[in-house]
Amino acid sequence: MAFLQIERDGGIVTATMNQPETRNALTGNTAVEEFVALCADIRRDATVKVLIITAAGPIFSSGGNVKDMRRFFDEALTPESICEEYRQGIQRIPLALHALDVPVIAAVNGPAIGAGLDLACMCDIRIAADSATFAESFVRVGIVPGDGGAWLLPRAVGMARACEMAFTGEAIDAAEALACGLISRAVPAEALMPTARTLAAKIAANPGPVMRMTKRLLREGQQASLASLLELSASYQALAHKTAEHREAVTAFIEKRAPKF
Repeated sequence: MAFLQIERDGGIVTATMNQPETRNALTGNTAVEEFVALCADIRRDATVKVLIITAAGPIFSSGGNVKDMRRFFDEALTPESICEEYRQGIQRIPLALHALDVPVIAAVNGPAIGAGLDLACMCDIRIAADSATFAESFVRVGIVPGDGGAWLLPRAVGMARACEMAFTGEAIDAAEALACGLISRAVPAEALMPTARTLAAKIAANPGPVMRMTKRLLREGQQASLASLLELSASYQALAHKTAEHREAVTAFIEKRAPKF
């Protein structure tokens, strides 16, 4: 059975992790290949405007399959081969999601543990059921965040809170996650997907090409100098002014009607 259940509604794609029997683990299955393939498909399809990532069952994702980690005890597995396994394995997920130009919403339905938390941090917007919990728990099983969590989590919650979470491995609840900025909304479980879809629809109502450029600028702004970002912004703005969507948006505004994109 496929790890991801993919649904399409207009410009909105919903990817549901669908292996609740493994707690939607991201290793020891086809999760990596399916996430990478999905991102490649979306990058080729200009009609996609938003991606929602969520999960079936009571858990968002437990991250790595801890039982599967026992195979690393084998002396035949060298540190070099394990390093390469990470490069060719789970590390491909953050690279694929980071390369997406469309906005990505994580709808966190339950515990997001280890790489499961980091998967949520790979998304642009995170909303959660008020019963969800979050833990950067790698240290508790004697490993480090191998999937980019040390880069992702501080950008989501700040360095001090990221250090606290990574050094203790303790879980925080949805209220704490909201307070520290890890998520932007905490809602009752039954309202999670309606809230995510409503937010996605608001995003999808805007012009696709400009939305993708806006996301690129936001991402570049995390590491570029102000001067570099301003130069890139000027270039993107020149492109935006020449799009059919911009012409329609301005015309509709002047004519006091809803734009038709």
